[in-house]
Amino acid sequence: MRKVISVFALVLAFIAWHGALGSVRDWRDPDEVHSRVVQSIHNMERAHAANHYDMLGHGIKAENHLRAAERELGLAIDAAKASAKWRADRGHLNC
Repeated sequence: MRKVISVFALVLAFIAWHGALGSVRDWRDPDEVHSRVVQSIHNMERAHAANHYDMLGHGIKAENHLRAAERELGLAIDAAKASAKWRADRGHLNC
């Protein structure tokens, strides 16, 4: 029974991950991508807890990868905002 629950939770996490990727089509909005990754982290946490934390370490690995992606997206968003501000400031100086 535990294996059935494990497989079900893993399939549920995969479906949530695939759904998040399928609904984000516009990469011009990295904040939306970031929120989808955070949502996937929460879904993975729920699947992990529903599985009684028995996923042979794979749930933790997946969660860690999602957290790393979330950190990188946060850095990318910050860099894009800084770059846009720099370009805007530079444009005002040339006027």
